[in-house]
Amino acid sequence: MRYGICILPEHSWVQAEPLWRDAEERGFDHAWTYDHLTWAGLPDSPWHSTMVTLGLAGSVTQRIGLGTFVASPNFRHPVTFMRDVLTVDDVSRGRLLLGLGAGGDLDAEILGHRLTRGQRSRRFREFVPLLDRVLREDHVDHSGEFFGARDARNRPGCVQQPRVPFVVAANGPRAMALAARYGDGWMTTGPVGQVDPDEHDTARVEQWWRGIEEISRRYTEIETETQRDGTRADRPADRYLSLDASGVPALRSAGFFAEQVGRAHELGFTDVVVHRPRESDPYRAPLAVLDQIDLPAAPGPSGRNLES
Repeated sequence: MRYGICILPEHSWVQAEPLWRDAEERGFDHAWTYDHLTWAGLPDSPWHSTMVTLGLAGSVTQRIGLGTFVASPNFRHPVTFMRDVLTVDDVSRGRLLLGLGAGGDLDAEILGHRLTRGQRSRRFREFVPLLDRVLREDHVDHSGEFFGARDARNRPGCVQQPRVPFVVAANGPRAMALAARYGDGWMTTGPVGQVDPDEHDTARVEQWWRGIEEISRRYTEIETETQRDGTRADRPADRYLSLDASGVPALRSAGFFAEQVGRAHELGFTDVVVHRPRESDPYRAPLAVLDQIDLPAAPGPSGRNLES
């Protein structure tokens, strides 16, 4: 099992820098931050640039993987985003992880765009393959429903070869198919929106885990089919679980954290991600719990093939 922590981009860099250093010093394998223009969970909070934050984090750490949690086509174009990706991958010396998801409505609406659920799904299915191409190939041309590219250059290319790892967030079958085909990792939040918020914590967590079991089973079926039909011939993707997605912070106690990690391991997840405890909701938990959990020493994220 590998362990990740998500640090929201709500702090000035003077405040944030020690948090990223601390994540590495505590032994986390990867650290993440949200990729939004504004996040609905903290609409009035200060909010900073994701890729600038990750670049700065890469300059003050040595080992830990650094990821987007998650980048989406709501305000990202594959060609322009590719430039940010190449730069952060370079600054971090090959430690960037690209969490990718379809995204919700808020960021797109800020830019004056309003898409149906079907349009968002089709846009994501165009976004991921095109981002894959522009990170692997030089001189890319593309004309699609949502994106275009004309002789897009990708010099100097990624430090990580053949490209930066994709960790594709997916709960539904179409996005899971993308994860199985293009993802070095698959990430899930489970049945978010289907857990009864009026239930007490224990019932909510149990309801969420039942959903995780079903989603994990479905992903296994889709991944197996993808490998069988030859769409993807390499190793199965790593499996990432956002442990706080039940609505009950996994770090509310060391014992609860250990229990949640154990259940994730039993279902075949290779990686878990928790949020750094905050003093208020969301993700309110005692900061002292970080001192009470025992993370095994680890060399960093797996699956990275760096240029020599």
